[in-house]
Amino acid sequence: MHKRRIKTVYRQLMSFAVVALLPVWLNASLVSGGGIAPEGSSGLTTKIEVVAEKFMVSAANPLAVKAGFDVLKTGGSAIDAMVAVQTVLGLVEPQSSGLGGGAFLVYYDAEKKELTTFDGRETAPAAATPELFQDKNGKPLAFFDAVVGGRSVGTPGTVKLMSELHARYGKQPWPSLLKPAQELAESGFVVSQRLGSAIQQDKDRLLRYPDTRRYFFREDGQPLAEGDVLKNPEYARALGLLAKQGADAFYHGKIGAQIVKKVQELEDNPGLLSHVDLASYRIKERPVVCAPYRQYSVCGMGPPSSGTLTVGQILGISVQADLGSLQKESPEAWQVIGDATRLAFADRNRYMADTDYVPMPQGLLDQKYLAERAGLISKGKALEQVHAGQPDWDNAVTQADDQSIELPSTTHISIVDKNGNIVSMTSTIENGFGSRVMTNGFLLNNELTDFSFVSHKNGYPVANRVEPGKRPRSSMAPVIVMKNDQPYLVLGSPGGARIISYVANTLIRHLEWGISVQAAIDAPHLQNRSGTYELEAGTGAEALQVPLEKMGYQVRIMDLNSGLQAIQFRDGRLVGASDPRREGTAMGD
Repeated sequence: MHKRRIKTVYRQLMSFAVVALLPVWLNASLVSGGGIAPEGSSGLTTKIEVVAEKFMVSAANPLAVKAGFDVLKTGGSAIDAMVAVQTVLGLVEPQSSGLGGGAFLVYYDAEKKELTTFDGRETAPAAATPELFQDKNGKPLAFFDAVVGGRSVGTPGTVKLMSELHARYGKQPWPSLLKPAQELAESGFVVSQRLGSAIQQDKDRLLRYPDTRRYFFREDGQPLAEGDVLKNPEYARALGLLAKQGADAFYHGKIGAQIVKKVQELEDNPGLLSHVDLASYRIKERPVVCAPYRQYSVCGMGPPSSGTLTVGQILGISVQADLGSLQKESPEAWQVIGDATRLAFADRNRYMADTDYVPMPQGLLDQKYLAERAGLISKGKALEQVHAGQPDWDNAVTQADDQSIELPSTTHISIVDKNGNIVSMTSTIENGFGSRVMTNGFLLNNELTDFSFVSHKNGYPVANRVEPGKRPRSSMAPVIVMKNDQPYLVLGSPGGARIISYVANTLIRHLEWGISVQAAIDAPHLQNRSGTYELEAGTGAEALQVPLEKMGYQVRIMDLNSGLQAIQFRDGRLVGASDPRREGTAMGD
């Protein structure tokens, strides 16, 4: 294979139509989902819309996109293509997702004209307690003391999600869908700039465990870099077992046994994951959550994802605050969006968690409630304080605000097949390279650190506290936007807690301001989740610093590395769009 280089551009300051892209460095003090040591940039690459007539796949790596395209080209379903895409992504961008992680999937059944969602989120081990991430004195652990090792590993859901949905919606043989990733693992692939920079950035933690060190470092002890050819025979063998034995090899067989052994026997930070946890894991089909916005419905996952609910609140509060009367991209417009985001995140941090374990208000998307929240916004003046509201809630209970850190190493896949079936799936292993624990050629997640490290505050329980079998709250927001009961847009992004704003702001730019999907994705990021207004460095967003500061905001210029992947239904055609900040692409026919 020839060395493949992704050209990077770090030149001029961009207008609002084009964005520069650099690594994301987050402020660890932001408990609403800041982060530490997120993955690095893959550089700005110019993206153009891809137009197709029959089918389309949009994902985070060209090799994965090609695998999905080939499946769709030979008559495979959207779910078939998802399996091929996800297994290749787990190989070529292992820092983001894989067999050792979990996922949320929104599905549109074209024949039934129905939307549904599937929860493949990881679960806490049966032996876990609310004090899992606290020391003997009840003090929360330092973040990476919790992350690196077995303690943070939850029961993976991605393999079972792929298997069960293939059994339900698949058309092509299961082994054939694993073959592209298996062959690529055997022959080797060229390390991209994005993966190489991520390895370099995290090299100290990747050195901690022998299997991980051997895989991500050369024989001379140097970390792998862009252009190196990387083979993964262990991953190929694991896929071979899955091809022959199905998901049983993972949840009841050899692969699962090796996962449990590795997690439990780590000397420095062992975990609680057990054979029982794997054997008892279940995918949950959940009702779709739809948030009204103008003539559209933004539909996606409900809890344990906070994504669609919080996106829906941002949209609903913004429109109730008369965003439409303000000039697009103006400081006044972004003040409304920023305060709407803060209000929505206050509710998220108080109320949203796994509703199989904790109650949640019914009225979070009620239009009257959103109008009340919008009434708190004073145009031209930043909100001084933001608190959770009081939506309608049968049998309300008092809860404390969440304190968790959700990091941005995740991936998103958008697929439409020739029959009109749709997949919008966001999958993850949480932090870049997850727990840094590797087995069978793939990394294990650190998803349990998406729970609040603090279980109680001022005597009240935190909704997103650790509990046995519980699924940690997520910000992943795979959505399908409907218009006149027909699919209109498939969208999602990685980015930790910033996913919510990446998706919401893209929808505002496209649906409210009429900007094309690709231009909306390209445009500079601005978001305010918890008091500090973040503006994307090196872009036209920097021009808003002074006006926003005059309104009373603290402003921070920083690099914001999203990875939006979209497919729009437009004039009888499919239009694919990809984020210029990453190496993803769209491909269709």
